[in-house]
Amino acid sequence: QVQLMEAGGGSVQAGGSLRLYCSISGGIYSPNCMGWFRQAPGKGREEVALIDSDGHTRYGDTVEGRFAISKDNAKTTLFLQMNDLKHENTAMYYCAFNPAHCEPNWDEDAMARWGKGTLVTISS
Repeated sequence: QVQLMEAGGGSVQAGGSLRLYCSISGGIYSPNCMGWFRQAPGKGREEVALIDSDGHTRYGDTVEGRFAISKDNAKTTLFLQMNDLKHENTAMYYCAFNPAHCEPNWDEDAMARWGKGTLVTISS
């Protein structure tokens, strides 16, 4: 079955950058929807960015222009480049995969699979 594993998190100062990685094993199906989510302490899960089978992307309002999602289908890897990080971006970041179109609430579908998360901590 599909499994995901995140890497690349860490602690940086505000204004710094990080690049997150999500390795996906078990096969990449088409269509599919992949994305990054985060959950800050005391807050709900938030969609950060997503990318569909055709490479189309969507970003949350607070990260567009600073974050960039991309993928390498050959290496079955998902990336999230995060620039100009802010203290408010501190959260556990998760990658998700679903062998379906990027429909509303795609991440809540029973077929969605998640990694265990990688922690990003930004100091003010």
